[in-house]
Amino acid sequence: MKFPLQKFKEGEPLNFEDHVDISEIVEMNNDIRRIEPVLVKGEALRRGNEITFRFTVDGTMILPCARTLVDVDYSFHIDALEVFSTSSYYQEEDESEIHPVHGEMLDLTPFIKENVLLEVPFRVFSDEQTMKENALTEGEGWELSTGNNQEKKVDPRLEKLKTLLQDEEKENRSR
Repeated sequence: MKFPLQKFKEGEPLNFEDHVDISEIVEMNNDIRRIEPVLVKGEALRRGNEITFRFTVDGTMILPCARTLVDVDYSFHIDALEVFSTSSYYQEEDESEIHPVHGEMLDLTPFIKENVLLEVPFRVFSDEQTMKENALTEGEGWELSTGNNQEKKVDPRLEKLKTLLQDEEKENRSR
């Protein structure tokens, strides 16, 4: 999403709305499996050498479920504010959150990507039905034990101990 600097008139807001393809962020963050073009809308206002962008980003990214690794649709809405400076005296090393503009075009796309990457949650979970359908309950050498419907199975190697304990219990009762 690029804007020529000539479009910005002093004190007049410039409204914008567009779908932006930021699918390259899939390679930057291995949690995001897929992302559709996001809707970006807002306004830009020029005051002197500063251009302030207030905008929203709406979209859906596909992330892995933390329990089952199935795809989960994660919808997001971001409110963002970015400030740019066209001043040749502005230094990038300044501590403020003002971004320098180089050339005659202002590219908002990297800042859209940055805001979306900051919105990626630590983990997401699929709905209960999907989780039940896709959850692994057994594998080679293991089985999921929930405790609810678990039968009391005795290890065959410990069967002898079981009979020993039963014999001891009978002796104690007969005393």
